[in-house]
Amino acid sequence: MNDTDVRKQISQMVNFIKQEAGEKAKEIEVKAEEEFNIEKLRMVEADKQKIRKEYERREKQVEVQKRIAYSMEVNSSRLKVLKARDECLHEIVGDLKLQLAAIGQPTEQYKALVKNLILQGLIALMEKQVTIQVREADKYFMNEIINQAASDFKKKTGMDVKITMDDAHPLPPAPSPMNAGASCCGGVIISSANGRTKCNNTLDARLDIVFEAKLPEIRKILFGEKPPQAVVPPAKHH
Repeated sequence: MNDTDVRKQISQMVNFIKQEAGEKAKEIEVKAEEEFNIEKLRMVEADKQKIRKEYERREKQVEVQKRIAYSMEVNSSRLKVLKARDECLHEIVGDLKLQLAAIGQPTEQYKALVKNLILQGLIALMEKQVTIQVREADKYFMNEIINQAASDFKKKTGMDVKITMDDAHPLPPAPSPMNAGASCCGGVIISSANGRTKCNNTLDARLDIVFEAKLPEIRKILFGEKPPQAVVPPAKHH
């Protein structure tokens, strides 16, 4: 093999190596670009997912805040309605006490009523010594009433009882549009001698008992079946 053949063969080998190297470089470049594109898509998708989750989180937060605001508004309205109803009931009680005060006028019927209230209290306490409180306006006829009640008590129970008037602590005066303070429509409060046991037999206390017992019926008549309830809107589903 002469020099020309050798150079020719070397040239062919060099060209082959260059061709192989070029193809290999191209293959590496294509693969690198594919891997780059795959990684880029992965990163883009990850960012999208992150943004989507953040959007969902904020959307839920806004939804929760809307529900809380709605619930607070409804409950505020409900409380206003309940307050208005309580004020209405309070006015009714006030009107009833003004009407009840008419019973507490110094009439024979009222005197008989007070005597019976004292008798009931004596039977409830079953004490040998008691103290009673009455309004200043009722004191003038109490001696007669006390004696009658003590006599009736003995007839019913066989017990003697000593009844003492508490002059130092009279009950408040009758209610009136001019009297905004404490008031009493009439009746008595009876206490044991040691003051530990009391029987509140005032007309006001009797009214409170009856009113409390009839309150469900009164509410139904005035306001319907049930009080207003707070309503929370249903959750938003996606």
